[in-house]
Amino acid sequence: MTEVLLPSELSPSRNYFLLTSLLVPRPIAWVSTRSAAGVVNVAPFSFYGGISGNPPILGLGIGRRADGRPKDTARNAIETGEFVVHLVEEDQVEAMVGCSAELEPEVSEAEALGLVLEDSRLVQPPSLARARVRLECRLHQHQEVGNGPVDFLMGEVVAFVLAEGLLDEAGRVDEEQLQPVSRLGGAWYAPVRDRFRAQRPTNK
Repeated sequence: MTEVLLPSELSPSRNYFLLTSLLVPRPIAWVSTRSAAGVVNVAPFSFYGGISGNPPILGLGIGRRADGRPKDTARNAIETGEFVVHLVEEDQVEAMVGCSAELEPEVSEAEALGLVLEDSRLVQPPSLARARVRLECRLHQHQEVGNGPVDFLMGEVVAFVLAEGLLDEAGRVDEEQLQPVSRLGGAWYAPVRDRFRAQRPTNK
């Protein structure tokens, strides 16, 4: 029997958990920002994806805190106009999950968890030294979406910073060298290990 659930008849939390359990797997944006006061914030988000290729723009949805305040990542990115998105790989899951704790704005997750940072190439927020893929972004646009609201950030990628060995001889990303982790529903995550090719049909 088919189940039909109407969002208008469900609670906001029920809608949220349905959406995050069905929009799977999702990439994880592990984001570093720096506040106007100089505090470095690092936090993961999985309402995240690409929006445009020309110029390269990604989208990031960040819910508010329970008291309605913007989360540190959103506030910092809006105030300073810059942030860095890192790809989460299998050996970084514990540190990434640790960064999901809601600390006060004056507390740096990087310091609390002993994460090593290094200067980014073109933006002020530092990057995670262990991350092999970093997308340095400048804020393209900010919108408040929904009844939460959610802070929706659109960031233009101004630098792709990739570790040595991730590009093949043709300058393309060597997918087999990456070990990305995706977000599922609830507290579930999944590695991306088995890959297969499916060629698009050609026009005749």
